[in-house]
Amino acid sequence: MVTRNQFQNELDVLNEDIIELANAAGQALDVAMDALFNQDVELAKQVIENDQKIDRKELEINDKTILLIAKQQPVATDLRRVITALKVLTDIERMGDNAKNIANATIHLGKNASIIPSDLKQMHQMTKDMLDSAINSFKYEDITIARNLAVMDDNVDKLYKTIVSELLGETATNPEKIQYVMQIAFCARYLERFADHITNVGESILYLVKGENFNLNK
Repeated sequence: MVTRNQFQNELDVLNEDIIELANAAGQALDVAMDALFNQDVELAKQVIENDQKIDRKELEINDKTILLIAKQQPVATDLRRVITALKVLTDIERMGDNAKNIANATIHLGKNASIIPSDLKQMHQMTKDMLDSAINSFKYEDITIARNLAVMDDNVDKLYKTIVSELLGETATNPEKIQYVMQIAFCARYLERFADHITNVGESILYLVKGENFNLNK
């Protein structure tokens, strides 16, 4: 069995790996959105290829976490820390999947004469702000930041509904644009889901500190 100091050191490394992966997911989202707005199919393909790296890293960190549990057999708060790491890890991997989905939608759109709604840029920025907050909440075990993610997510949800409503209106007046509208609506949905997984991270931090389950996605 490893010593307490060894356990803490390994946990610190684990947390650093998770933060690095979260930043990689955020970068994937940035590139995917750039590809969408620039109608850059080749850039979108890079996002899809790079998602495999995120998946592999997630599996690697997951294996290290399981090994840490086996060696240390943590209890109480230590166990919650390891469980939190696993839960956060899963949500980060799914964030990466949503970035990949936006890239796939970009490929489906191809070169399209229609202009991408500017509200999607705002929605992207709001989501990135959420991710930055979640990373800080995770790093410092800050429940105040974690709780605020619910408010930030509500704002993302409202903008998502506005975007979809406007897209549906465009379909009514321009039925030939149905494929374009569908793909853009999908992208808005993937952004909204990305934000939902960020709030899940907030819930994990609240579980870690409080020892209770919270729902920030109401």
